[in-house]
Amino acid sequence: MGNALVRVEAVRAELESVEAELEVLELQISELLEKQSSLTSRKTVFSKKDLQNYEESAYVYRFLVIFLPLLIDFSWSEEVQKKLESVFKLSKFRPLQQAAVNLGMAGKDLFLVMPTGRGKSLCYQLPAVCCKGFTLVIAPLVSLMEDQLMYLKSINVPAVTLNASSTKEESKFVMAGMIDTNSPFKLLYVTPEKIAKSKLLMSKLEKAYNMGLLSRIAVDEVHCCSQWGHDFRPDYKLLGILKRQFPKVPLVGLTATATSSVLQDCQKILCIPQPVTLTAPFNRPNLYYEVRFKDNDGSTKEIAALIEGRYRDQSGIVYVFSQKDAEAVSADLQRRGILAQPYHANMEPANKSLVHQQWSSRKIQVVVATVAFGMGIDKADVRFVIHHTISKSMENYYQESGRAGRDDSPADCIVYYGFADIFRISTLVVMENTGQQKLQNMVAYCQNVDRCRRAMMAVHFDEVWDDEECNQMCDVCRHGNDYITMDVTKHARDVVGMVEQAASLGEKMTPLKVCETWMGKGNAKLRKMTKVTNLSRVEVEAIVAHLLLHGYFSEDFSFTPYTTYFYLKAGRRAALLRSENHSVMMKMRRRVSVPGQGSPDAASSVKRFHTLCVLFWSFTVVGGSYNLSLSLSLSLSLSLSLSLSLSLSLSLSLSLSQHRFFTLFNEKEKLIGKIGMCI
Repeated sequence: MGNALVRVEAVRAELESVEAELEVLELQISELLEKQSSLTSRKTVFSKKDLQNYEESAYVYRFLVIFLPLLIDFSWSEEVQKKLESVFKLSKFRPLQQAAVNLGMAGKDLFLVMPTGRGKSLCYQLPAVCCKGFTLVIAPLVSLMEDQLMYLKSINVPAVTLNASSTKEESKFVMAGMIDTNSPFKLLYVTPEKIAKSKLLMSKLEKAYNMGLLSRIAVDEVHCCSQWGHDFRPDYKLLGILKRQFPKVPLVGLTATATSSVLQDCQKILCIPQPVTLTAPFNRPNLYYEVRFKDNDGSTKEIAALIEGRYRDQSGIVYVFSQKDAEAVSADLQRRGILAQPYHANMEPANKSLVHQQWSSRKIQVVVATVAFGMGIDKADVRFVIHHTISKSMENYYQESGRAGRDDSPADCIVYYGFADIFRISTLVVMENTGQQKLQNMVAYCQNVDRCRRAMMAVHFDEVWDDEECNQMCDVCRHGNDYITMDVTKHARDVVGMVEQAASLGEKMTPLKVCETWMGKGNAKLRKMTKVTNLSRVEVEAIVAHLLLHGYFSEDFSFTPYTTYFYLKAGRRAALLRSENHSVMMKMRRRVSVPGQGSPDAASSVKRFHTLCVLFWSFTVVGGSYNLSLSLSLSLSLSLSLSLSLSLSLSLSLSLSQHRFFTLFNEKEKLIGKIGMCI
């Protein structure tokens, strides 16, 4: 018996040694993963800068082969210019419009990526007016089609639509007009669902094609084709039938927000063999971007004060999260004397059309809307777009905020950022392939206090950005280095440790519960085991959001028949906090950002004083600094090679550490088995 106990103690001692080494290895693996991520980011930067030099020659080639021929006179040039002036009342084209129109008139397939408000619609409307027959336009939203139809009616261009709300008489007129050689309309707007489900429509399109009356196809918001896009719609994936059935008809795909990878996906889905792609710069210099932080009351009172003050008698949009929010916020604004109406997908079509028309004709000042109101809205004098809740992605925000200032006059884009909104949206996008990553990019944009807002947008559109071009048209650039840096490592250890301890007891914690417990509220059992913080609620929420954003926490979703719950658990970087050498530095604002147009409101500033300490993450760079010279390609190549070799070395170290980890883990399991045998 005595010998058995000695053996048990010996095995226990060996087990403790293995567990200690496992913990060290786990920490090393986490550190190596972090370094690998850092080096990968550096490698990407070098690669992009290096590629930029090579792309310059490609731009010259594109200019000589594509753009230069488009600047000469074609057989249609005189008529196009005449219609531009007489019908559309424009004296000249905006950048890329003439190239797009000429490509369309020449029968080329085209992808046009152009910021919201830069005139994408003209690139298919003008050729439609100049050509025989009609242009088929596929658009995702009824509000978009109605907006286009109102505009075309105002300039006496005959256009019609087919959608779920069309009457039998309207449908009969459209179907007959498609095969009428006199073409009673020049543009036909339909939804992708109509293409997918109406055999009668497809049969009429086929007859029109054979008669030479289907002059071109325009797919608006073409990014909806791709499941990697920010607004994927299943029926868009079926639009490939159009190019297969009507191969001689040129197709133009239009979007404001598609990346190169999304466009490649769209090309395959739409069955376009070799499209020309024209991409305009993303920047809208007349828009002022600002982030504000939500009060507990949802900031409706502050939004109302802005509309009654700075935006008095000016048109605008307030975007909200849900249909319920649209009704509630619009009702609140109405009680405060503001002419506002809700707009969402659950409204009757006639009511939606009425709201749209009233807003377009300035009978109401504000539309309080979900994303059902937006794509393609072409009202030039929108002076403000306010997001009552953050968007689900940077692409969505860029497009929604882009409805402001289409007349090129100054306009404001303000987003209200609230901690709870992160998790409302997170459960909404849980089933999307890249939903969580896109949402985190949006949260990073909102928490940012030291980088130009446009610089953060540029990352998403694969563009290189110079902060000086912002011209202080965002809150960060306008207020300069208006932040301080602080060490929050201890706070990070406390709150992550609390979640890990709760998990060991089988307890799941929502973000709200994490904040409440850390502040000494809520569950008494957890409070006793937790080191209560003396930070403010705003600071606590900012730290928790930051830790989620950067991998110290991760999402843990739980599904029920009625809802989806969001819980926090320790993330892949949580182990780094066990090291005394690891630190987490964060940046926080000194004061509240002042709105873009006009002077700051004193009462608002006092009210929002508690938001001064909203934090933003910044790691201390490990491993020294590096200089980058665009003019020295040799230096670039050397730096890139160094990064690659470091990355390979790091991968080897990581692989060895992981191998040692699993070896020890197996050894630990064997030792536990020995203990069982001894007992």
